[in-house]
Amino acid sequence: MVNCCGLVSERNQPVPLKSISVQLQVRDHVTSVSSSLQYVNEEDRPLEAVFVFPLPADAAVCHFSAKIREQEIVAELQDKHSARDQYDDALSSGQQAFLLEESDESSDVFKLSVGCLSPGQIAVITIVYVMELSIQADDALRFCLPAVLNPRYTPAASAAGVPEVSSASVIPYTLSLSVDVRSSDRISRLESSCPLDPLVFLDAQHTHATVTLSAGHRFDKDVELLLYYENTHQPTAVVEAGAAAAQTGSLMADPVLMISLYPEFPADVMSSLASQGEFVFVVDRSGSMDSRMHHGKDAQMRIDSARDTLLLLLKSLPMGCYFNIYGFGSRFESFFPQSVVYSEDTMEEALKRVKNMKADMGGTEILQPLKHIYSQPCFPDHPRQLFIFTDGEVWNTKELLDLVKSHAYSHRCFSFGIGEGASTALITGMARAGSGQAQFITGTDRMQPKVMQSLRFALQPAVDNISVDWTVPEGVTVDMLSPPISALFQGQRALIYAQLKGQSSGKTEGAVTVKYRLKDQPVTNQLQFTLKPTEDTGRTIHQLAARSVIRSLELEERAGGADAGAVRSRIVELSVQAGVSSVHTAFIAVNKDSKQTVKGPLLQRRVPVPHTFRSAKCSAKKSAPRMRMGAPAASLNMREMMGSILGQGRMVQSRSKSRKKLIEFDAASDPEPEPQADPLLQLVSLQKASGCWELKAALAAVFGKKEDEVTNHRPAQADGSVWATVLALIWLHTCRSGDQMEWQFVAMKAASWIRSQKPDGLTQCVCDGNVLLGGHVTQEALGI
Repeated sequence: MVNCCGLVSERNQPVPLKSISVQLQVRDHVTSVSSSLQYVNEEDRPLEAVFVFPLPADAAVCHFSAKIREQEIVAELQDKHSARDQYDDALSSGQQAFLLEESDESSDVFKLSVGCLSPGQIAVITIVYVMELSIQADDALRFCLPAVLNPRYTPAASAAGVPEVSSASVIPYTLSLSVDVRSSDRISRLESSCPLDPLVFLDAQHTHATVTLSAGHRFDKDVELLLYYENTHQPTAVVEAGAAAAQTGSLMADPVLMISLYPEFPADVMSSLASQGEFVFVVDRSGSMDSRMHHGKDAQMRIDSARDTLLLLLKSLPMGCYFNIYGFGSRFESFFPQSVVYSEDTMEEALKRVKNMKADMGGTEILQPLKHIYSQPCFPDHPRQLFIFTDGEVWNTKELLDLVKSHAYSHRCFSFGIGEGASTALITGMARAGSGQAQFITGTDRMQPKVMQSLRFALQPAVDNISVDWTVPEGVTVDMLSPPISALFQGQRALIYAQLKGQSSGKTEGAVTVKYRLKDQPVTNQLQFTLKPTEDTGRTIHQLAARSVIRSLELEERAGGADAGAVRSRIVELSVQAGVSSVHTAFIAVNKDSKQTVKGPLLQRRVPVPHTFRSAKCSAKKSAPRMRMGAPAASLNMREMMGSILGQGRMVQSRSKSRKKLIEFDAASDPEPEPQADPLLQLVSLQKASGCWELKAALAAVFGKKEDEVTNHRPAQADGSVWATVLALIWLHTCRSGDQMEWQFVAMKAASWIRSQKPDGLTQCVCDGNVLLGGHVTQEALGI
């Protein structure tokens, strides 16, 4: 019988992991994360602890060590097969061994094996990784420390083996977290979804600050932290010196440059968004979408969140574009045989079907619907934009990414991870491969602002003929380490890594110039930089650059070809040289100095992780408030093999709002919309596809008025729909100005419709509307 005293899992088995301690060091837009995991064997037999956990897909794991009493064993990075053999041999001979390896199927899943812990023995495992912090729509730098594991769906016909998932609703180990932020820019504020101790500034300029997670936090939900600088979009260049001990001519020996650019498009080009395009919305309808967004009592169901967002998207599309909606699970279906022209009739028909969408299509298989979409011919002059909504619980991530990449020339992909547990490798990978943008939506986030930001990107004029040119002193050459830039969006960061070779004859200044064409207009963005390192940044930039090269090589290897073996060898060589993990390497540490071997049969204990909560219905829809004074953080948390995680790319909004369910229309009967608690969503639901509103009691109720009161204030020369639409615009600008990200497209459509009517007495309409609604909005502000 197993002794179950102390911490136990749901299965009443002892849990060897007792605590996780995370130290996060942020330097401008880059972070280094050190996670220490304390294991204790409280049983009377030796054991092996197996922990499968997620890391952000773009993280570069650069250190792994184990400490037994006062002895520290630093792991070596080796070919994965060799490392596994060493681990097995060590355990077979009774030696202690520690193995850290990346999943073959997904770059955001790692497996940690702690072998041969003697009874009563304590081991502290330390894992260090570095990564770039992503920039969100509200200019926050974000890091997420995920805590939820969703088992990945594997089709019955697949030969892939998925180990048993060990999940728990109550996690028996604790988390402590501390954050240290240093920046060349002034720190504006820090926010978090979890309780934090007060932020402490360590200098008068507010460029150095620390914060810690409040004591007693159980690691049963994601820790999301946001960092706001005063000038997030300031272009930067960082040069990091090479290592003197590295092999001459290698990546680690030469200086490496990291450039952050923020393209600024000409105002006249951006003043009018494109009205053309084909918009294909691909929605996960697998059984896992019937889970809650999080495990709070007010959590919305994932499928409900997707349904609500589809309604807002359909209301925001421009007239004349094409659209279609796909649902997928173990099978897939589309609303229309092929994309249709956006009109009042097609919008209403789609909304009617959206209302009946359920999470009733089985497993999560995205590959087949994507293949079907890619097989459909594109419409001339209507670039195809894919919006993919999923909780990311798939097993064939790399195959999916390769498919998206192969069609990037004709399709742009925007991906949305819904709920806790969405895979960063899948969500960010699809967006990167498809030249789009990734967004993550958690239970306390509003999906609408994030989707509207992506729609704005999708409606931006296409950028083409992108080139990067370097100006450096004589004797210096530049080798690009980043893949070619395939997409540029207004205000979005373009990150470039480059290796500087050779020696300058004396000059120390250089420049990088990004050129491209936007609506047939040539645009140039340039950044000056110095070739001399400004400070000692360690090896962080080199490791991130190496990670970028390794990912490109892995993509090349999966593409096949006669030199696949040579590409694999290059991956292993660069991985070992840079000390950065890859799919073909693993960290291995063996305690060869132990004076006694472990005897007796070895027990295996799997460390449990939180699971998502499933429910048939969810009545309350309010968001939880987001804590102020948090900070970006990161760490390691453990998952089961082939598990999927909530990822790095999830964006957190700085303000908290109620999450209300949108309603849908029946195209045949065209009923009045059902009452909604959120007036903004009620107003949006009343808008016609053309952009206008009709003068009805439901619209007057949004304004807090009676229908007669609104009708009686109408100027004599004003048409009813013009009057209603002007009032709607005034109300949006007056009462919901802070939510402009959400209603910007319905307002643009409304203003365009009013202009097309060429109405008489428009000035009087605006004047009377302001009086009725208590506003002070000008015609210019309304865009009419």
